[in-house]
Parts: sequence; structure tokens; C-alpha cells
Amino acid sequence: MTRERILNAALLAALVAVPLWAWVADEPFIITLCTKVAILALAGVGLNIALGLGGLVSLGHAAFFGLGGYAMGILASHAQSYTPLTDWPVLIEGTKSMPIIWATALAASGLAALAIGALSLRTSGVYFIMITLAFGQMFFYFAISWPAYGGEDGLPIYVRNGFPGLNTLDPIQFYGLALAVLLAALAFAAMLARSPFGLSLNAARQAHARVEAVGLSPYRLRLLAFTLSGMITGLAGALYADLNRFVSPAMFSWQTSGEIMILVILGGTARLFGPVAGAALFILLEELLGGVSDYWQIALGLILLVTVLFAPGGLVGIAAGKARPHV
Repeated sequence: MTRERILNAALLAALVAVPLWAWVADEPFIITLCTKVAILALAGVGLNIALGLGGLVSLGHAAFFGLGGYAMGILASHAQSYTPLTDWPVLIEGTKSMPIIWATALAASGLAALAIGALSLRTSGVYFIMITLAFGQMFFYFAISWPAYGGEDGLPIYVRNGFPGLNTLDPIQFYGLALAVLLAALAFAAMLARSPFGLSLNAARQAHARVEAVGLSPYRLRLLAFTLSGMITGLAGALYADLNRFVSPAMFSWQTSGEIMILVILGGTARLFGPVAGAALFILLEELLGGVSDYWQIALGLILLVTVLFAPGGLVGIAAGKARPHV
């Protein structure tokens, strides 16, 4: 067994053991922190498909994260107020059902990623970064100026949405649900990386001209990867909104895009469990240093600087050595 697989197994064991210990010790705050780690790691898994496999440096993934959040907020608020979303030409009512909300979040973020990717992928490099950033900021300002759903004050949801057979208000049960979704996304990412599509995408990242020479379209490969990446990030947004029972335009902000990218870089780009390690470190720093100073991001910035300069493989790279993407 390689060192990276041992590390992945240790991270997986920690994802199970820490919340169970917190549950036995009656520490619901620790369970909530673990839930936040699982959800941010899920967003990181989504970004890692575009960034790690496809080499697409997107600063607009907050758009998909926010769309997932607002899909939850809008459906739940209409269910809460017993008013339909539309009554003509088709009656569409709100819902408190997580499976329906997740399907809506996946569809909304997937369609947005398809449209944004179709335009953005016609450029590359810094132009791609700036266009994705611009799309994210467009959603941010649209949400601010949308008073029907809270505008800049955001939209609170009084009761967490339901999942069949579970009490989602119980922290440990909601964590179990978030962990199950994260594990499913990790399994999907691992399968994707080993599939002919994933190998072709990786080849397009390394040798664009050669992939074109054998008859494949790098544009289509990257567009599909960007769409799948946006869908997973949107699902994370729906879960994050459910965790907080609140959605706000901040979910669309460039800072959110930056945080998702930072945790992927800290954990290890193109490493299967890189987003998990990065999300755990990010939340740990936020809790430990945030209590010491309001300027804890300075320390985060220094750690990110050291990681980029001396450990490009992130935490997983330091522990596992040479890069072996999605082991």
C-alpha cells in the first residue's frame, strides 16, 4: 500500500472517529465543525476536478456554491410560507425535502456551469481566471439586488430540511448525511480520474496539441469537467445553506471562491483527499487563530505562501511524496 493510500485511510478514519468521540462526549460544536469540514471538502472535490484534472484555475466557483445555497433557500422559504414559486403556466411549490432540493441544486449549478464554461473556455490563462471571477461577481450583485429573497440581508430558514429516515436537526445524523455525500463525491472523482474521460482530460491539460492530433476535442473535455465540477460545488452549497439555515450573497463572493481554492491548494491539488486535508486545516486555523486575532488570515496567507513555494503538493504531497493524482 502506498503512503498516499495510508494517509487517505487515516483521514477517512479521522472523519469517522472525531465526530463519534464528540457525540459520546456530548460536544455538538465539534460535530458542527466536522460537518463544515465535510461540506467544504465536498466543494473542494468539485473544484479539484476542474483544477486538478483539467488545469482550469477558476475564481468563479462561488457562483455554483451560491446557486446551490439559493436553490435550498428559495425552495425552503416557499415551503415555509406556504406560497408557490409560480402558479402559471405550471404550479411549482416549495419543498423541505433534501433529495428534491439537491436535485434542483445540481440542475441549477450544472446549467450555470455549462453556460459559463462554454464562454469562459474560449479563453485561457489569466483571461479565463478573470472571466470566471466576473461571472461570480455578477451573481453576487444580482443576489444583493434581489429583495424578494432577502437582498443583501440574506434569507433565513427556520427549520432544517428533511431527509427520509433521518432527524437532520440531530448534529450527528446531519454530519453522517454530509459525510455520505462527501464519500460518494470522492468515489465519483476517483472513478472519473481513472476513466477514459479522466485520462483524456489529464492528457489535454499536459499536451493540448497532441490530444487534438488524435481527434479529441480539449474544449469539450474541459467543458464537461467544468460542468461536473460546478454541479458538485452546487451540491456543497445546498448542504452548507442547510447547515447554517441561512443563505446570503456572501456565498457568491470572490472570497468564497478564494477560500475553496485555498483549501484545495493547502491539501494538495489533484490529490483525491487533498480537499479533505485542506478543509480540515482551514477550519482548524480559523477556530484556533480566529480566537486569538481578527487578523488570523495573515497566518493563513503565510502558510499558503510557504505551501506554494516549498510544498506544491500540499499537505498530502508532504506526507505522500511524489504526486500520484487521485490515488
